[in-house]
Amino acid sequence: MLTPLAILAALIWLYLFFAHGEPGAAFWRSTPELRPASPAEAPPVDIIVPARDEAETIAPVIASLLIQDYPGDYRVILVDDRSADDTAARARLMARHDPRFLLVDGAEKPAGWAGKLFALEQGVAQSHAPLILFTDADITHDPRHLATLVARLNQPDGRYRLDMVSEMVRLNCTSRAERLLIPAFVYFFQMLYPFAQVNNPLSAVAAAAGGTVLIRRAALERIGGVRAMRGALIDDVTLASAVKPGGAIFLGHSGLAQSIRLYPRLSDIRAMIARSAFTQLRHSTALLALTILGLALVWLVPPLAVLAGHGLGFLAGILASSLAILSYLPTLRRYGLSRLWALALPLIAVLYLEATIASARRYWRGAGAQWKRRDYGAS
Repeated sequence: MLTPLAILAALIWLYLFFAHGEPGAAFWRSTPELRPASPAEAPPVDIIVPARDEAETIAPVIASLLIQDYPGDYRVILVDDRSADDTAARARLMARHDPRFLLVDGAEKPAGWAGKLFALEQGVAQSHAPLILFTDADITHDPRHLATLVARLNQPDGRYRLDMVSEMVRLNCTSRAERLLIPAFVYFFQMLYPFAQVNNPLSAVAAAAGGTVLIRRAALERIGGVRAMRGALIDDVTLASAVKPGGAIFLGHSGLAQSIRLYPRLSDIRAMIARSAFTQLRHSTALLALTILGLALVWLVPPLAVLAGHGLGFLAGILASSLAILSYLPTLRRYGLSRLWALALPLIAVLYLEATIASARRYWRGAGAQWKRRDYGAS
């Protein structure tokens, strides 16, 4: 039984390695990356930062946004989403009465809204600029970042006009738990949403990374505004899926923005994954079962075939395992980690699978997703 499973796993890996993505742009290559650029035009931009209990990170975030080397006008609109700590006070202190900074005291979240999206809605209500940058309260920005985003959004292209630019920012990767699981998070995201397909206007694949999303106001209004996706817990992909049918989008990696949120323990990262994993599967038990089978076939069968297989099964296991390891190396290089971490991929897959099952069990118990002292139920 092991030999046919190993052969099937090898065939899957041949597809993933050579054909999953656009021709010449396989998902695992960890491209494209936005490089520093200056915009030919610099229209006004409103930067909206939703924040809830972000006292540990908000000061450097606001500081980095207020020193952007952008030739046009821009404002920073911080929406304090009913924080229980001194997020607002620390942000106000860091802004030092800068006229480009606006603090919005968030209202109580209405029923049916995700907390972050209601904060964004309140920020958009204070915004009038033609371009809006949504960015998280744990992300610091290189002074060239805003200019680079606008340059990419307005980059001349004879085929299509971009309506949205998003980036997978560099995530913190210092603790042992982060080195084990964070690069894999980026890798799996690329596998699920190949960036080249996202960036191809003829492809139906749509995704974004919520850390930084620059969008045209006209595009946001075209889809009905933030209100149109008010209950979404995976807001970035929902936004991209709404925008792409009417205008091209771009998703890349960022060398100019970094998350400073720390995940010192495995349990911290597990909670982050479990928060939305079953939502990603549309709360489908059938999709969960297929995911479990797929992860076992892709990640567990190959090393098992290497250890216990014979003949053709052993060779298939070697091929599948080799392609898996090779596909992970560009992501490890992005994070400056040793190639040896690729050997841990089967263990990493098991940990992600366990977090996904935990997400489903929480949903089945009626608890649903929980984040920042909010429980969103299982509806």
